[in-house]
Amino acid sequence: MKYKGFCILLLIVLLAHNGHAQVFTQQDSLRGSITPERAWWDLTFYDLQLKVDPDNKFIEGSNLVRYKVLKPSLLMQIDLQQPMKILSIFQDGKPLSYTSKGYSHFISLDKPQQVGDLNEILINYSGNPREAIRAPWDGGFSWSEDANGKPFVATSCQGLGASAWWPNKDHMYDEVDSMAIRVTVPKDLVAVANGKLKQVHEQGDSKTYDWYVTNPINNYGVNVNIADYTSYEETYAGEKGPLEISYYVLKENLDKAREQFKQVPLMLEAFEYWFGPYPFYEDSYKLVEVPYLGMEHQSSITYGNKYQNGYLGYDLSGSGWGMKFDFIIIHESGHEWFANNITYKDMADMWVHEGFTAYSENLYLDYHEGKTASSEYVVGTRQNIRNDRPIIGPYGVNKSGSGDMYYKGANMLHTLRQLLEDDDKWRNILRGMNSEFYHQTVTTDQIENYLSEHTEIDLTAFFNQYLRTTKIPRLEYKIEEDTITYRYTDVVPDFDMPVRIFIGDTSHWIFPTMAWKSDKLPKASQMVVDMNLYIQPKRLN
Repeated sequence: MKYKGFCILLLIVLLAHNGHAQVFTQQDSLRGSITPERAWWDLTFYDLQLKVDPDNKFIEGSNLVRYKVLKPSLLMQIDLQQPMKILSIFQDGKPLSYTSKGYSHFISLDKPQQVGDLNEILINYSGNPREAIRAPWDGGFSWSEDANGKPFVATSCQGLGASAWWPNKDHMYDEVDSMAIRVTVPKDLVAVANGKLKQVHEQGDSKTYDWYVTNPINNYGVNVNIADYTSYEETYAGEKGPLEISYYVLKENLDKAREQFKQVPLMLEAFEYWFGPYPFYEDSYKLVEVPYLGMEHQSSITYGNKYQNGYLGYDLSGSGWGMKFDFIIIHESGHEWFANNITYKDMADMWVHEGFTAYSENLYLDYHEGKTASSEYVVGTRQNIRNDRPIIGPYGVNKSGSGDMYYKGANMLHTLRQLLEDDDKWRNILRGMNSEFYHQTVTTDQIENYLSEHTEIDLTAFFNQYLRTTKIPRLEYKIEEDTITYRYTDVVPDFDMPVRIFIGDTSHWIFPTMAWKSDKLPKASQMVVDMNLYIQPKRLN
């Protein structure tokens, strides 16, 4: 469908979803697609300034949007969601008019936009932003209090979109190159955002905290956290040299934090080994306490796991190994490589974030506890897989696929590692991805092609099976004396993934397809299928 200006026809897409139809609206497509009013300009810089009034749950501020003109146009799309309101928009000191379609606002520019020009607009805004009820799943502002009755405030907005609380180009394909975040709060509070703190200004009853992000950042990764924080620092000797680490916690939790957060250097050691250097040395690493569970905000990981191991004290794998680490520290920090360094262009490909990061939990255990621990953990997480919908969602409407993107994605990657039988090669592939796609937005196709090329395996059917269907390959087999007869069912065309089996202490590979095959193997009756492969074995006799 072609769009002309902001006059976009209602787009309704019907997709099978547990027997029901999904209906997508004009707003979904305005939010989720690269509209012509977005495509002609490239983000280069944001200067976001906001004043937060916790007592009235009110914010006001401005965003200076600097951009490069890719092709001439006089209509620009900026997003800001209700109940936030745009107060005024200026370019070169002159006010600009705009029209609105839901929370997408189409600005009429007066100044000719010449290819290659670097221009900017200033947007003033205010309002009571959407309040998060179940952050971080629904998103918005979380307004809470600490034990002393002081404000404890945080933002989270993945999926919902950063436009829930500040005006921006709210689509993942175009990351801003760098960003200033200036937050004014009551003077007895501390404001923590992304990047490094440059300075603090005190004026009357308030303080302004100036943060600066040097690296490209995705819009949902931008966050603001406000509390009566105390902080402490350390330096990690990483692959790229000294990495500054800061911890911001409520004062009553300082002793707990000093103990629990000892896992951060362990995380960095494991993930730099597997994935390559931490991607944001210039912006430091921060772990910030918030009144919700946690989120992967770039260089400002938010933490609310109550200073305990597991996921709120629970082992998601049921294997026991999930209690060896703090889920939020490990999982959300893993997103620094997969979500913040390598970022999806379209939310339909959210598995690139969540599948690899859920898999990072397994690799953390692999590094610190060994292969058996990591295998038992990732296999144990299969109990959370529902196979309700495909992992990849519908494109162009800001919609993700099934929540199975986490642990089905992790088990798919764990399976792929087994097929290589070369852990050095697998590690080089994961590190290579973070180098090849450094600070980039990507598509599923790019990731699939990269893995096919560097594993030297045609993974087309493999990814079609695990990403695009809800079917788990079923290995049917029969054993008669020293002969095993076997085939695949519930698979896509051309699916021919080999299967490792064990007879005693000896491993063998068999090569099933949809057609019956037979192999002669001594002591076949003792055959055990490798549990590390995400398939469903079924003996027929």
